Amino acid sequence: MKLTDTALRALKPTDKVQKLSDGGGLYLHVTPTGSRLWRMAYRFEGKQKLLSFGAYPALSLRDARKLREEAKEQLAKGIDPGAEKREAKAAIIAKEREERDTFESVAREWFAKYGPTLSSKHEQKLRRYLENTLFPVVGGKLVSQMEPADFLAVVQPAERMGHHETAHKLMRLCGQVTRYARITGRVKYDVAAGLTEALRPVQNIHFAAVTEPEAIGRLLRDIDDYAGHTSVLFCLKILPYVFTRPSELRLAHWSEFDLEGAVWHIPAKRMKMRREHVVPLARQVVVMLHDLQRYTGNGDFLFPSIRAASTPISDMAPLAALRRMGYGKNVMTLHGFRAMASTRLNELGFRADVIEAQLAHKEPDAVRLAYNRAEYMDERCNLMQSWADYLDGLRSATI
Repeated sequence: MKLTDTALRALKPTDKVQKLSDGGGLYLHVTPTGSRLWRMAYRFEGKQKLLSFGAYPALSLRDARKLREEAKEQLAKGIDPGAEKREAKAAIIAKEREERDTFESVAREWFAKYGPTLSSKHEQKLRRYLENTLFPVVGGKLVSQMEPADFLAVVQPAERMGHHETAHKLMRLCGQVTRYARITGRVKYDVAAGLTEALRPVQNIHFAAVTEPEAIGRLLRDIDDYAGHTSVLFCLKILPYVFTRPSELRLAHWSEFDLEGAVWHIPAKRMKMRREHVVPLARQVVVMLHDLQRYTGNGDFLFPSIRAASTPISDMAPLAALRRMGYGKNVMTLHGFRAMASTRLNELGFRADVIEAQLAHKEPDAVRLAYNRAEYMDERCNLMQSWADYLDGLRSATI
């Protein structure tokens, strides 16, 4: 028997679920709590399915019957009404999301995840780029409607002012946001991809470095002859052997070193890439560290300042020592010890992947990074000892 409005208005819930049929698969699902929901049972491609229309009386009997007939028409055409309804709902949600996904909202979501992985200085710099330069111009634009011209318009003013490196940094930042938008399903294409090619190339400035074997030997002997502050002397003596970034060595704490195990664990917070770095220590380095312990082992820092043991030497102290030895800025820099090691180790035939792993350069492939850290350790230990022996050989070579 078909339902009537009179019967529905008089309907009372019971302690059991009631299913009141109106024919054609349509029925009212009544729960013990009193909710009354329109549903339609149907079969599609041999499978029993269920379609929900809404609640009575918000959806009247007449409207429920109309929806049933529309569903039956879809079935007659070979269309699954349930799937059609889900797709329509998904399209509405996608449209609503698209209309609220501005460049600024997506960028802030990306930055909330990416920012904490950066150093404090780098994080603040990117935040300034976003809030002071990008957001005022393109922050309110929907990412789904942005074109390459939008990004060029916000970046090219810096280029016209001659700030070419800044222009490239801004464009790379735009690219990081649009790639995140693509990965998270906001857009299908990364419209900022490749746009750095539209900018004037940046002339890379390489750190001056001594890389010829004879000159390396001379530099090592000059460091040995340096008569300055103990912290500065040992910092310069050790740096060629470990070739970390200068600040990573300069700010080192004794607690990071296992001299018995001949290994140095640099914590993630002090690394440029914000991940822990392991430095195998050659025998020569362990000897130097034991010697240094006699002078600074009672404090926290390996290289305390001459003014206060509670602070490390300044970044200018070892650089100034190099200059006093006669090595100008176009000849050698503190970062140059990394270039020295990279150049000579490659020339000596060590595997490039192992060298890069020891230099703690960024590895874009996370799987490969994990492999490098685990599988390359034996090779890295061998590399560091071979490098130390090589340096000793250059130091003692006959001029």
